[in-house]
Amino acid sequence: MIYTSEQILTIVNEALDRLPYDRQPASLYEPVKYVLSLGGKRIRPVLMLLTYNLFKENPEDIIMPALGLETYHNYTLLHDDLMDKADLRRGHPTVHKKWNANTAILSGDSMLVLAYQRMQQVPDAYLPRVMNLFSETALEIGEGQQYDMDFETRLDVTEDEYIEMIRLKTSVLLACAMKIGAILGDASESDAQLLYSVGEKLGLAFQLQDDLLDVYGDPKVFGKAIGGDITSNKKTYMLINAINRANPEQHKELMSWISTTPDTPITASAASTRQVKIAAVTRLYDEIGIRSLCEAKINSYFNQADNLLSNVSVSEGCKEQLRRYMHDMMHRKW
Repeated sequence: MIYTSEQILTIVNEALDRLPYDRQPASLYEPVKYVLSLGGKRIRPVLMLLTYNLFKENPEDIIMPALGLETYHNYTLLHDDLMDKADLRRGHPTVHKKWNANTAILSGDSMLVLAYQRMQQVPDAYLPRVMNLFSETALEIGEGQQYDMDFETRLDVTEDEYIEMIRLKTSVLLACAMKIGAILGDASESDAQLLYSVGEKLGLAFQLQDDLLDVYGDPKVFGKAIGGDITSNKKTYMLINAINRANPEQHKELMSWISTTPDTPITASAASTRQVKIAAVTRLYDEIGIRSLCEAKINSYFNQADNLLSNVSVSEGCKEQLRRYMHDMMHRKW
């Protein structure tokens, strides 16, 4: 049976709800349960199970490693929120706001261990390949996060550096999800590597789309306020290319906005200044042609992912649900 992404999402959410937390102290595990109960798109476990389903039936058979991947992803979000001093995640207080910073650190550390425990629940024959890939991916994500932090104090970040950063911070986890699904599905090594590359290119397209939506998205659809990357002077693909492609007058204005401090207290006047800044930088993006440039890059990476999927040696009928889900990711309404 070939499952739809909707069916697989239901399987993932029901399995997450059933996870037991019977260790003590309860105060250590409450934040873990809380983070995993906040919802989300569950992209990584869904991709793992859809990929597995290319080769084998019953994706429920690998639900625990899929939950391990989702646990790991949410662990990174928990610690990201702490580092970013974010107050909300998916419309709910972040762990360090609901509890405190020490709880966020310790519960996050425990969450990482739980992710490894869940990931290793695969037959022994698959264990070395799965855990080696998962561990390498976890190291790469930390490297990507450090690059992202390093870029905050630089104005000379290149496009290639940015693409490598988002590959490490975002893409490799999608690629890992798809390759582990392929490994557990007994795919050939060539197909498993092809699917890793699919996830890698898909992840690049997905993150660049996130950059684009942060400027041009509908807040009701996007799920968060627009312009956060602009107000925080985040070195995105869009800002990097605007700096490099602006004429002297545009460059001067853009740099004057980038020099403004992002971390001012949220007062009525500060909020008004942020809106002016967002509007001004967005106007400069429009003048320089940054939106169409970013859209072309997104389409290029997505088309590369789609073409790589075409080379995987299963029937096109088997690929239909995975391909549809990939398309939905790039035309998201969630």
